[in-house]
Amino acid sequence: MKRRIPRLKTDAEAEAFLEQDLSDLDFSKFTTVHFEFEPKTERVSMRLPKSLLTAVKAKASAQGIPYQRFIRRALEQAIELSGPQPGR
Repeated sequence: MKRRIPRLKTDAEAEAFLEQDLSDLDFSKFTTVHFEFEPKTERVSMRLPKSLLTAVKAKASAQGIPYQRFIRRALEQAIELSGPQPGR
């Protein structure tokens, strides 16, 4: 049986914990985390059909993120798919 990962309260605890062999730990409960580092300085206002906004909110909720972050991520993914952009 794999060991559970303990709750670490300080950076020092985390660093000490990571110094050991981690191969027998259970990582099945881990989830991907995305960080947003760039400050949000601009606003966008748009009208959407209620059904689309409802669907966006439901999808965002299923992913455990706020709907505005979901929309921002969708825009970022669309830009990445279209290739490099000036100023990025």
